[in-house]
Amino acid sequence: MSVALAEIEGVRIMELNKSGQDYLEAILIVRKQRGVVREIDLVNRLGYAKPSVSIAVRKLRNGGFLSMGDDKLIRLTDAGKEIAEKMYARHCFFTTLFIALGIEPTQAEKEACEIEHDVSDETFDRIQARYALCNACCEEVKFHAG
Repeated sequence: MSVALAEIEGVRIMELNKSGQDYLEAILIVRKQRGVVREIDLVNRLGYAKPSVSIAVRKLRNGGFLSMGDDKLIRLTDAGKEIAEKMYARHCFFTTLFIALGIEPTQAEKEACEIEHDVSDETFDRIQARYALCNACCEEVKFHAG
């Protein structure tokens, strides 16, 4: 993960690379599905080894994106939630768009996961305005983040 710092609402936080964004998105999805998030939930969702997940969670916590109490439950901070929701909305939008264009759903989801990280805010806003697709699919939380 990147160690560069950014500022969100006056709070300095670590900027994230694609992997960090995927973790935050996965935490958001697991939270919507299960109500709580533990490291083992991320292991199961993302398919990574437990030590790798533990290291990433520690980095995200140190970067200001997560908190974890004595109960070992993972919670998104305001900064983490903002990024997770942004990535998830993009993922849903691009998946829906690609399926509407006739792309097979598994391929559409895979490619949406790639492009969600690379497109600028301005470009995404213009694409979204142009196609004005409904993001109702996000309510069902059926996508694989990562």
